Amino acid sequence: MLCAISGEAPQVPVASAKSGNVFEKRLIEAYISEHGKDPVTNEDLSTDDLVELKASRTVRPRPPTLTSIPSLLSVFQNEWDALALETHTLRQHLTQTRQELSRALYEHDAAVRVITRLSRERDEARQALSRINVNGAPASNGDTMEVDGQELPGNLVAKVEAVQEKLSKTRRKRAVPEDWATTDVISNFTPTQKSKPLYTGARAISVDASGDLALVGGSDGTAGIFSISQNNLVQELPVGSPVTEALWAGSKAIVGTSSGIVKVFENGVEVSSFSGHAGAVTALALHPSGDILASVGVDKSYIFYDLASSAQALQIFTDSALNTAQFHPDGHLFAAGGADGQIKLYEMKSGANAANFDATGPLKAVEFSENGIWVAAAVKGSTSVSIWDLRKASQIKVLETGGQVTSVRWDYTGQYLATAGPTGVAVQQYSKSSKEWSEPLRSAVPAVSVDWGSSAQSLVSLDGEGAITVLGSA
Repeated sequence: MLCAISGEAPQVPVASAKSGNVFEKRLIEAYISEHGKDPVTNEDLSTDDLVELKASRTVRPRPPTLTSIPSLLSVFQNEWDALALETHTLRQHLTQTRQELSRALYEHDAAVRVITRLSRERDEARQALSRINVNGAPASNGDTMEVDGQELPGNLVAKVEAVQEKLSKTRRKRAVPEDWATTDVISNFTPTQKSKPLYTGARAISVDASGDLALVGGSDGTAGIFSISQNNLVQELPVGSPVTEALWAGSKAIVGTSSGIVKVFENGVEVSSFSGHAGAVTALALHPSGDILASVGVDKSYIFYDLASSAQALQIFTDSALNTAQFHPDGHLFAAGGADGQIKLYEMKSGANAANFDATGPLKAVEFSENGIWVAAAVKGSTSVSIWDLRKASQIKVLETGGQVTSVRWDYTGQYLATAGPTGVAVQQYSKSSKEWSEPLRSAVPAVSVDWGSSAQSLVSLDGEGAITVLGSA
């Protein structure tokens, strides 16, 4: 018979009364004193459960001194016993670790399968949503969700018509304000102040009509109103999810979020909340009347809101995700930049698609000039801005900025086009007299978004860490 621990014939054999396994007495007693369990079955075991077995054995002589061979053999025997116990313990731990690893791998594989299934179901649901109109009937134009018969409510149609009639007659004839920045002033713009980082992951900035209050937000679900004159935050607005877009509508601060919600704040209090989008809101735009708000999103739709009544007025689904949006200066057209590389123009009153311009890739920014006939567009990852003419339905100019463009802004007079990107901020100018383009300003201030200050006397830029930089005359 052999010891279940050392695998050798025991000198003093004992057996477990519970499992019947045979052990060397000194080895099993040492194991019980340390663990209190049977080394084979892992059941509770005490020395009282051991039964000594009778076996023929050779009587060992008295222990000699350590200088003798028998003494050395005894030392080696003790070392072997300790090694045998340690080896057995390691084997047990190895078996247990293998079992835990197998279970962890199984749970990980199950989690991956669940995530894959949920992602597939989500994509299928989004695809199904893009093919269903408001009435629940299949759309007849591929993936498009154009809804037949939808129009703006009568009161908003009246506003659109009144604004168009008024602005189309006076807009082109209006003179440049006397206090408006000249080319010499803009060419001397330098960074005059910079704030500390406000909101990590900030994407957009909007400056109010006074030129003093800048609305920004970040990925932490908070938006803030920054006073340029005080160089400090004056108010924080709890949004609840990452802010993707910011816009002023008079005294109302409006933000779009990654959860598809559009929130309207006034005097620091939330006055409206809209949740019409099934995905992230990518852009906001304000109608020249100041009473109609538009939002676009990754769910392939654009929505018009009546700010006066805090109600959703119209939602139209298109054939691609929308990244950016802007109203025509006269207010009768609405432009949206698609992920499919098209600049899409829609009629305000009916929501019908009026025209599409093919760009070279997914649109990052679309901006109407105040002259009413030009549209500036920037493609994601591009270092240039293309100018499209609505009358010719074609691209008439490509402005090279020297760096990636993430934001474009025309000024109120339509003379200056500000661009922003990771490599800096630049201003392109069009001269009506010479019909030539020039670049009065190129600054190395990195930015993700830019907006004009009061009377174009400054540029307010926002970087990815949420820091605001003001460029103006020293």
